[in-house]
Amino acid sequence: MNLSFDSRQSWWLQTRTLNLAGFLWCAGLMAYALFVQYGLREEPCPLCILQRVAVITTGVMFLLAWLHNPASAGMRRVYSTLIVLAALAGVGVAARHIYVINAPPGAVAECGASLEYMMDVLPLHEVLGKVLSGSGECAKVTWRFLGFSMPFWVLLNLLGLAAVGVLANWRKR
Repeated sequence: MNLSFDSRQSWWLQTRTLNLAGFLWCAGLMAYALFVQYGLREEPCPLCILQRVAVITTGVMFLLAWLHNPASAGMRRVYSTLIVLAALAGVGVAARHIYVINAPPGAVAECGASLEYMMDVLPLHEVLGKVLSGSGECAKVTWRFLGFSMPFWVLLNLLGLAAVGVLANWRKR
């Protein structure tokens, strides 16, 4: 039985493990979001929903990288880039949400039509424009942890996930 250390095998396991960890991290974030929605009865605003889409997309990219486990550095870098892009899109939405929360009263539009209604009657680019402008429901904070709102924590988590995506997939074998 050979117990010698093989650095190539160790790297393969580490990359694969980090991709799986990234996926499980995203799954945990979504599980908690669903617990807050259904267990604590906190309805997500449109900006929260877009952040969820970013977390899910990031998780799917981690899952694909884990399942595929590409040997080529080029393909690993493609996964890394996709993970970072998905995470940074979510960071942008979370940053906008934090801005909406901290905007002075009257600077944010009052609550408008629901996201489902807007998706039914407006083109996608207009829906995204209206959602990203925020509304009164997006400015209301009912959940805090250590004094920070959920969008702040989502932003931190997505930055961490982007770092894991780079760490896992951008290195040479």
